[in-house]
Amino acid sequence: MKVTNIQINKLHPFEGHPFKVRDNEEMNALTQSIRTSGVMEPVLVRPHETISGAYEMISGHRRLYAAQKAGLTELPAVVCDLTRDEAAVLVVDSNLHRAHILPSEKAFACKLKMEALGRQGKRTDLTSGQVVPKSGENRTGDLIGAPFDESYKTVQRYIRLTYLIPPLLDMMDEGKIAFSVGVELSYLDESLQRSLLSDMEALDCTPSYAQAVRLHKEHSAGQLREDRIGKLLSEPKPNQRETLKLPLDALRRFAPRATERQLEEFIFRACEYYQRYLKRQRDLDSR
Repeated sequence: MKVTNIQINKLHPFEGHPFKVRDNEEMNALTQSIRTSGVMEPVLVRPHETISGAYEMISGHRRLYAAQKAGLTELPAVVCDLTRDEAAVLVVDSNLHRAHILPSEKAFACKLKMEALGRQGKRTDLTSGQVVPKSGENRTGDLIGAPFDESYKTVQRYIRLTYLIPPLLDMMDEGKIAFSVGVELSYLDESLQRSLLSDMEALDCTPSYAQAVRLHKEHSAGQLREDRIGKLLSEPKPNQRETLKLPLDALRRFAPRATERQLEEFIFRACEYYQRYLKRQRDLDSR
């Protein structure tokens, strides 16, 4: 394996790279490590197909970003003679060691690998449709899902998420929308998804799984209209309890460093204290 130093300005991200490079504490630690010890593991690249003298990253996007932050001008790299599809499969598989993979990352990674395997002659019946095979006949799904430790059925559901508009996909990554809900919403066309997002913001709510299924079914039957979405979201959810909303900023002046859970406990304790205070006042007044 020959390692070559390549100027950073000649390195380009892989087109369609599904994994996000986050500028967080882990990145800061990696940047500091590179400043101190340099890049210990070479990145993997291939010659760029359209830019002469340039290279396309296959693995090492985080090292590239950290090296740029550290002020390096070149990186040790191994140049591989891979086709676009071979590189795509490697891009996905080389990132599976990550501790945390977002739903959107896994969704686009599965899609990227599916398309690459399809062009390589593998079966491509892992479509975005609703019908899921009941056996292990879908070899494309098996190949994609095995490294993720996911079934072909789950892989198909992840690929459905790539049909969500970015704001809804972001809400999934943030844990505001459940995976099963996101899959159902992905069947709505873009216009209806944007109407749904607008109603969610106006009503300050997210659809339940049952509501998402109804939206999907009504859309499939050609019966879903934009004015129908808000009405459906306004319907009480099963076991829904009334809640009181308080401005978080106003509460923080009493406990600026408390978490939301601690603030909730703080409010209940304050109510209990005030209840005891009122009782003492009533006892004094009755004397």
